[in-house]
Amino acid sequence: MMNEFYMLGIAAVAGAGSCAMCLLIICSQRWHGKHSLHHDLAGAQKFHVTAVPRIGGIAVFAGVALAVVTCMALLPAVFPTQYVNQAMKLLLASLPAFCAGIVEDLTKHVSVKVRLTATVVSALMGAWLLGAVITSLDLWGVDNLLLFVPAALLLTALAVAGGANAINIIDGFNGLAGSVVVIMMVALGFLAWRVGDGLVLTLALLGGGAACGFLVLNFPTGRLFLGDGGAYFLGFWTAELAVLLLVRNPSVNAWQVSSLCAYPVIEVLFSMYRRKIIRKSSPGAPDGLHLHTLLYRRVAPRLVRRHGKAGWVRNAAVTCLVAPAIAALAGLTLLVGNSFAGAGAMVCLQVALYLIVYKRLVRGRWWQAPASYRAVAGETKVKLS
Repeated sequence: MMNEFYMLGIAAVAGAGSCAMCLLIICSQRWHGKHSLHHDLAGAQKFHVTAVPRIGGIAVFAGVALAVVTCMALLPAVFPTQYVNQAMKLLLASLPAFCAGIVEDLTKHVSVKVRLTATVVSALMGAWLLGAVITSLDLWGVDNLLLFVPAALLLTALAVAGGANAINIIDGFNGLAGSVVVIMMVALGFLAWRVGDGLVLTLALLGGGAACGFLVLNFPTGRLFLGDGGAYFLGFWTAELAVLLLVRNPSVNAWQVSSLCAYPVIEVLFSMYRRKIIRKSSPGAPDGLHLHTLLYRRVAPRLVRRHGKAGWVRNAAVTCLVAPAIAALAGLTLLVGNSFAGAGAMVCLQVALYLIVYKRLVRGRWWQAPASYRAVAGETKVKLS
């Protein structure tokens, strides 16, 4: 693989480009704010009190693109042509999902079905351009089915599209989606480094670096939001890294990769179950019952009670609760997840932890917020049904 100095350099270029574009978006919002500002402050999942630009995805995409172009133009002798070509192909494949999200960020009129279709198209483009098709899940019987190309393509499209939408689901508080993406990319990149896959490591550094550049302006005060475009782009990029890691390295345990990406997937699957089965509503209908929302309502007020109504402090506290837990679980997965038993146990552990914490929060048995904080949040007792 390449020299570590150049590997870190590509992440730094992506981060610097992303951060610079974030600053440009924020400083120029008086010109584009009519379309880019997030004016809806009263929705079920809205926790900010002033209009904020929601086109941070443009900055993240620009950071990755800048780093790839820099490698092509300035360091062709350092970065293998294959890496640059594959990165360009992945950027191209991401365009349907990214563009659908950006159009939604600017117009607020792109339906959930259209955005979901766009992420599926991106997944199929990734399969075509990069050969990123899941052909093994380390499950007897299922792997035989995946030898049938349409079945493998269908599973890949569902997995990648689901991953993109999962990041959008958890994008609710300052720094939450960005920090989770960085943790997952670092973990996938480390796994790639361990098996000697320089391409996946490079792609992980590109995406992780751009996400870090965005976080500089997003966390903790929320000067800029990721938006649907950014969430779909980073979700797609992460999901494709996971697929490529499996495709290029048969020795890598599919369940270890699944465990590294478990939190957003569990969130989206449980949200669909909660909405469709328990509440008898549309699986795509927004609500205020995500795990991160309940943490904001019930736990964060206790952590920031000395700050009174400092909204951004309470908002950022959610990320301070979730990110360390995700990082610890990712580290544990890297330690014990090399075997099927160890990785499967880690997946089961994360599902169990999610359900236990959610149950405690939704029934109000954990640290109850003082009445004054509940009044600020407009909170009533949250129930599943």
